Amino acid sequence: MRKVKIFSMILTLCLMANVSLTPMASAAPDSKKAPTFNKELKAIADKTYQYFQDYTDPKTGMTYDEVRTTDKGIEEAKRTSPTNIAMYMMSTVSAQQMGIISKKEAVSRLQTTLTTLEKLDKWNGLFYNWYNTDDGSLKKDWGQFISQVDNGWMSAGLIVVGQAYKELNGQTSKLVNNMNYTTLYDPEVGQFRGGYDVAKGALTDHHYGMFYTEPRVASYIAIGKGDVPQDHWWKMYRTMPAEYDWQSQTPQGKTVKYDGVDVFEGSYVYKSKKFVPSWGGSMFEALMPGIVINEKGLGKKALGLNNERHVQLQIEYAKEKGYRAWGFSPSATPTGYSEFAATPLGTSGYKDGATVTAHATFLALEYAPQDARQNIEALKSFNMLGKYGFYDSVNVETGELAKAYLALDQGMIIVSIANYLQDGVIRDYFHKDPIGKKPEALLKKEVFSIQ
Repeated sequence: MRKVKIFSMILTLCLMANVSLTPMASAAPDSKKAPTFNKELKAIADKTYQYFQDYTDPKTGMTYDEVRTTDKGIEEAKRTSPTNIAMYMMSTVSAQQMGIISKKEAVSRLQTTLTTLEKLDKWNGLFYNWYNTDDGSLKKDWGQFISQVDNGWMSAGLIVVGQAYKELNGQTSKLVNNMNYTTLYDPEVGQFRGGYDVAKGALTDHHYGMFYTEPRVASYIAIGKGDVPQDHWWKMYRTMPAEYDWQSQTPQGKTVKYDGVDVFEGSYVYKSKKFVPSWGGSMFEALMPGIVINEKGLGKKALGLNNERHVQLQIEYAKEKGYRAWGFSPSATPTGYSEFAATPLGTSGYKDGATVTAHATFLALEYAPQDARQNIEALKSFNMLGKYGFYDSVNVETGELAKAYLALDQGMIIVSIANYLQDGVIRDYFHKDPIGKKPEALLKKEVFSIQ
């Protein structure tokens, strides 16, 4: 089911690079004035981390991709990806920071994972997309693919762990330093390929051309490592060029020069508000990178502002549709997995499917805490709260639940809560590392045309 998502993303991202193949969000309340909400968030984080405690193999330290309740009982997907592993690692740091587990337990858990990571099959230091959780062997029936975006999250998770626990820094640094991103980079275009198919011995035809999507994490890290030049940051598309008439809007804006590179600072408009679109219009494309990169604090005139705008417009979109809750992002369905989005916010937007997912609300916490608090109550009214926190999604028209927990989405929830309650703790660890600190000037200097 997740395999389908990979191929779907590859197909749509080919188009991205043109190659074949509401009201203003409320300010964060003073934590002293919202003790009840903070306590509720901590309780949700506790239940959410229980998923990682119950469904991470104790021998390998690798978390199951998903667990779902079906008519036949509990189905456990004993496979994992680099992103899942990263989310487990950052969730464990988050759990320790919030007092859910002790430092001793956190370090022990992470040591088990790192020992496994050192032994896993890799390609130029980069990790394959799917491994079996019981022994770390390659899940070959799902292909042998090296994903740029998934490896970016693996690097991010390792960096956070290495800064949170200095006793693990030697291991994490060695793993990150060995991850050679130059092998996926196309210097002629100045963009990354989507990945490498090891079995075919070929890079993907498509590039990750769009800037405001989740692959920007790997781009940021590759620049921080020195694997790719700094001008790569400016060679991704803020919007597609205005002459690309297949996109959902004709962007308006001007060309600005950054570090000698011409950048078209285009934007779209929805509900009279300007914004830079993501590919599909989903929340994790927009906000997931911000759980590690300090876009809110450093990119006040670009990424941070645009993140806030996407939260506002997701809320406005749900109101326009008459939905009782908001938060559109790829998530589980009752029978599988699919892309969902606030369609107008995408260059080639996914459908909303009347389906909202909990992780979208928690990603928005720092931009619209009061709206998020209300939305959490709305999600509860759909009976979404289960043993491990929130079920992955609900159809807000029919009330049908996807009674699934996904490692990726559980991780986004608990890390977002930790950042909110602990003043950006996960981001701070990421930026303490030289790799996270080096590209900060890129975040500060850009000005999107959405002021």
